[in-house]
Amino acid sequence: MSSTPWLKSSCASLLAAVLMLNPLAAVANDVKSTQKDGLIELAPRSSDAVARYTRDLRMQPELSAAQKLALLKQNIKYVFVLFQENRSFDFYFGTYPGANGLFSKSAALTPGFVQPIVNTDGTVGTVSPFLIPQSVKNTNNQTVLLYPEDTDSVNHGHTAIDAKLDLNSNNVAQNDMYAFTEQGLSGTLTNNGGGSYTYTGPAPTLAQKQKGELVVSHVDCNTVPFLWNYADRFTLFDSFFDTVIGPSTPNAIAMIAGQSGVTQWVKHPELGSNNDTNNSALPVTGDPQPFWGSALDIFPGVGQTQPTEEGAPGTTNPSSNLTFASLPLSFMGNQIKNITAQDDLALDLQDVQADIKKIAGENKPPVPWAWYQEGYDLEPTDTNGTATHATYIAHHDAPQYFGYEANNPVETANHMKGLQDFFTAINATNLPGTGTGGVYYIRGGYGNNDGLIPRSPSPNVEALFPGSDDHPGYSDAQISEALLADEINAIANSPYWPNSAIIITYDETDGLYDHTQPQIRNFDPVGDALEQGPRIPAIVISPFSLVHAVSHEASEHGSVIKFIDALFNLTPLADLPDEAAATKLGETLFGQSTLGPSDGAKTKIGSLFTAFDFGRLQQGAAGALPPSYAIIPESQVLSLPHWGANGCRYLSINPTDYQNGSLIDPAPADFNPRPSSNPGLPTTPGWPTN
Repeated sequence: MSSTPWLKSSCASLLAAVLMLNPLAAVANDVKSTQKDGLIELAPRSSDAVARYTRDLRMQPELSAAQKLALLKQNIKYVFVLFQENRSFDFYFGTYPGANGLFSKSAALTPGFVQPIVNTDGTVGTVSPFLIPQSVKNTNNQTVLLYPEDTDSVNHGHTAIDAKLDLNSNNVAQNDMYAFTEQGLSGTLTNNGGGSYTYTGPAPTLAQKQKGELVVSHVDCNTVPFLWNYADRFTLFDSFFDTVIGPSTPNAIAMIAGQSGVTQWVKHPELGSNNDTNNSALPVTGDPQPFWGSALDIFPGVGQTQPTEEGAPGTTNPSSNLTFASLPLSFMGNQIKNITAQDDLALDLQDVQADIKKIAGENKPPVPWAWYQEGYDLEPTDTNGTATHATYIAHHDAPQYFGYEANNPVETANHMKGLQDFFTAINATNLPGTGTGGVYYIRGGYGNNDGLIPRSPSPNVEALFPGSDDHPGYSDAQISEALLADEINAIANSPYWPNSAIIITYDETDGLYDHTQPQIRNFDPVGDALEQGPRIPAIVISPFSLVHAVSHEASEHGSVIKFIDALFNLTPLADLPDEAAATKLGETLFGQSTLGPSDGAKTKIGSLFTAFDFGRLQQGAAGALPPSYAIIPESQVLSLPHWGANGCRYLSINPTDYQNGSLIDPAPADFNPRPSSNPGLPTTPGWPTN
């Protein structure tokens, strides 16, 4: 018998012991460390504070998948999903050293790096990714601050993102129509070959030209230093994609279901019609309001009515009631029959009867969980002790779309909460599942509970950008990363930290450019590409996280589900009988084999295990990262701009678009980060005028 595995394991254990005494040793010479499978590597060295905890990846213990899972189950009990809004990976991390970014390869090998844009005189030029600067000089040579943390939203509709991807005949994204699509022009762009284009039609306005530029812009550690800090200190995923090509709602649903309704469409093909006009069409590809809480919701449980977006009257054109399996259904465990007895069988449970029987028959204990979202109930921003729901975004609240949650008064009371409820519960050590384990989703909204206001002196920006969920157009990026810091600080300062895994990720890209090419696996009822969508940011934080690592593991929202499935011993949603039967039927009816939840074997994505340092997990508490390593002091969280808008220097990180001390991707001369909110040219004296 070969002694090699034993020897490697022994060496790894020895090195781990050495690193406990001298953790700096593995990185003292800035050796680029990569695991032999190539899935994980260390970023180039940054600060001494991070180097102190960084370990050589090549000496990770060699363990089987079962051994890794056993260690995770032994050490991780609490999963926190900090679920943000609408940023592409390249927009935030396209110049993060060590990641697959904008300058990792030549322009010729970076899809969409050079793309056409129509000028205001009707001629066609080109635009490439560029850094949004902190300031520009106007024509009077005065410094004008741009406040890049506040940017207008761009078109993130399902058909628009399909157009931006510009799939070729093999369904491979060319990514070269972001700028032109964003301009929203009524004319025709003709490709003459060789990179030459001709445009015929009405010329764009200045604002349309600026929107075309905005969609390929990006920021860095000076604008979102807290996000880069978490990436620097823990594990950044650079191959994490959204599920559905489209806006927020389908991807919020996919976070808990691995789909946005393909199995319900397969079972009820009539729901696939009128995709562009009827919000009840499935799969969900737009941002319809939930059925529950709408004007059509005449079936509320006793004392039970769901809140509406901003507290407005309920819509008369909501989504369908969703009746396919999701994690909340699986979380019911051996109590599922008692819990679903509160539901309307015909309305809520028609498509999951076999799933319920399967989950009940497995006799597994329920998994405690909660969905905390700003504005769902009473928040500190409300007055007179009455919940106004003024900051609530119902179309971001995934459980509200499912009747077996939102039409079930017990489920609603136990699991659907407001944002402040999270902080109240964690500060009192009273989260559901305290002592045993649980899963917690946390989301911001149209406002923020920190009382922060955007830095810009523009009254329009102050009015439009107080949000905390990071959605361009209404959220300020620094106010949003302040919410992340609030959440992470609360976890790190609590008894939950020693057994926690914190996942920061996003629902979708907002339609912002990303150069990577999603793997198109299926199509919607009208033949447009449906899954998978473009790349989004994801970071995993844990006392057992790899430090200063970049994971290239293929991932998407379904990877979060797979991680939870594995940790809590749940049957994958894709393997539940009703979902599996629908997936098989989808192949028969529509010739598509992947119309089902993305946590199954047919979707080639990982389970986020690459985020973890299994040497630390073997050591248990002795190897864990201290909570102080994750904490950002409150005084810094509440002080804008974060780290004086000099986050890159603070973190000792040099973004990849600075070469030999010079920026290689400056912004176009006519660029404006807010062409709708602050129209005009920032270089014109007196801008902005509102």
